[in-house]
Amino acid sequence: MGDAEALVRFRGVQKTYDGQTLVVRDLDLDIRRGEFLTLLGPSGSGKTTSLMMLAGFEVPTQGDILLAGRSVRDTPPHKRDIGMVFQNYALFPHMTVAENVAFPLSVRGMLKSDQRDRALRALAMVRLENLGNRRPAQLSGGQQQRVALARALVFEPTLVLMDEPLGALDKQLREHMQIEIKHLHESLGLTVVYVTHDQSEALTMSDRVAVFSDGVIQQLDSPSGLYEQPRNSFVARFIGENNTLNGVVESVAEGYATVRLATGEALRARAVAIDGPGAKTSVSIRPERVHIEGEPEGPVSRLAGVVSETIYHGDHMRVRARVGGNDEFTIKMRYRAGRPIPKAGEALSVILGAEDCLALDPV
Repeated sequence: MGDAEALVRFRGVQKTYDGQTLVVRDLDLDIRRGEFLTLLGPSGSGKTTSLMMLAGFEVPTQGDILLAGRSVRDTPPHKRDIGMVFQNYALFPHMTVAENVAFPLSVRGMLKSDQRDRALRALAMVRLENLGNRRPAQLSGGQQQRVALARALVFEPTLVLMDEPLGALDKQLREHMQIEIKHLHESLGLTVVYVTHDQSEALTMSDRVAVFSDGVIQQLDSPSGLYEQPRNSFVARFIGENNTLNGVVESVAEGYATVRLATGEALRARAVAIDGPGAKTSVSIRPERVHIEGEPEGPVSRLAGVVSETIYHGDHMRVRARVGGNDEFTIKMRYRAGRPIPKAGEALSVILGAEDCLALDPV
């Protein structure tokens, strides 16, 4: 990737707060101009610390961060040309909505008349142009988040950083705001770096997702790449729903492994991240790729199962069963009128396509 394409570059970045534990380890990451990149991971994984170092609120212990080809190690936050949106909105209660949005312009010394025009344009982007004279306390949570977003965009920054911006909203409003932010990103050609621990949010909004664990990016990929081709068991378990079957590799040939499960049964799986014959492995299978009638194309494995419960979800049903040594094995079935519904205690045969089973590192 050339310098022109990479707006942000992390180079060998490390961060420790106590001189012993590395919160971020040897981070090398290029962020492309105009992309929506999400930093995803559980609490303490290093994603927020990485964002705060880019914003200038934290300083790398080691390594460098380049913005548009220039190091920003010694550049204070307000001189980095970066917009920020936080979970708690951080609006000034004594200012009107328009004054809040104009605040970044006032600290940059812009004329009052120009501030007002730019603030109204930014409020129009988030469809709040008629609420400029209200105070933040008179707005709903969703409206306050829109104001925070307008304030981050008003000075036309090179880069917009968002730290769990929708975490305080209810589910329906959060989903609506996800689409709004994505549309703004596309229409304005913004470069967005977004932090969340919500994998559904990351898959919905992002061009690429960096999955963090223990201060290291485990996988950097498109949403579909993460879901369909996880590189290790952490990513497979963290992204989407996942079934895990533990076993030992018996043989490997032509990219496929034969895995012997604790129950004595064998299955075939794509060899993704294994050490070879005799090594322990965890096999990953998505619930919607499990069959109990009909067969997928290509080689298949059949495992015996016993139904624990069936849960109706409207458009689909979830069958929980004991399969291959996993007592919480989940099968996602599309609902169809007249289709027989498995009942608790019933035996069933589970059919798994080798292409849908991924042999990964042991859990």
